[in-house]
Amino acid sequence: MPALYVMIPAALLIVAIAIYIFFWAVDSGQYDDLDSPAHSILFDDQDPQHTAAVEEAKNQHPESITDNHNKTPPHA
Repeated sequence: MPALYVMIPAALLIVAIAIYIFFWAVDSGQYDDLDSPAHSILFDDQDPQHTAAVEEAKNQHPESITDNHNKTPPHA
């Protein structure tokens, strides 16, 4: 029975903290836009600088890109 005197106030404190965190999240806008993150994974947003670097690497070392499957790894 004495354990209940500690556990009940601790449980109430944890519930109060959880409710506070929930209302803080709602007020700070965490739940405002639920659709955009789900759809953003469907679109390929590549950086133009990145694609330019890939093309430049292909032009400088075309054998390293096309013949990778025939070479043995350097540690073998």
